[in-house]
Amino acid sequence: MHIAIAGNIGSGKTTLTKLLAKRYGWKPHFEPVDDNPYLADYYEDMTRWSFNLQIYFLNKRFRDVVEISKSKETIIQDRTIFEDARIFAPNLHDMGMMSDRDFANYTDLFDLMMSLVELPDLMIYIKSSIPTLVSHIQKRGREYEKSIRIDYLEGLNRRYEDWIASYKGKLMVIDGDRLHFESSIDDFTQITDNIDAELYGLFPFESK
Repeated sequence: MHIAIAGNIGSGKTTLTKLLAKRYGWKPHFEPVDDNPYLADYYEDMTRWSFNLQIYFLNKRFRDVVEISKSKETIIQDRTIFEDARIFAPNLHDMGMMSDRDFANYTDLFDLMMSLVELPDLMIYIKSSIPTLVSHIQKRGREYEKSIRIDYLEGLNRRYEDWIASYKGKLMVIDGDRLHFESSIDDFTQITDNIDAELYGLFPFESK
């Protein structure tokens, strides 16, 4: 199976990926952040580096999808290829930080890749407000994230909501403001109970 974790910057995707991988014995695929050669430059000058960064992510994410499709293990993925193309790249384009030419090139490449990609068996979306995202970003203290603008996060959040509203696959939404799964066993158990219900039909639960 392919389980995917979606959510804005600072929503807790990586933390939840690690917790669920340990809980279920799933193989984690993490977002390439620490070894990303473009990320620091991107946050210093988004207009200059937006296309380079998005192509880097698209390449990495497509490789992950191909690997996942061939794996006999259950994979849990920290962020998906869909988020790059449906949220981050369009948001940069709308903000004037990616040119029409670069965005058209990026979109054509993504559409070609999509002809070879299937939706995850379960998409888990962590829905978080801007104050929660900012608190998490400040807490983890990555130097290159200090320059992230509030309007940038707000634009991403709006696009996440639009994308999730039209998502056609199996979906579970987590309230990232209310459920502190990183520190509360009860909150984490609530999430795993819902996953058990969705994947294995063990308990009734409310889903989107």
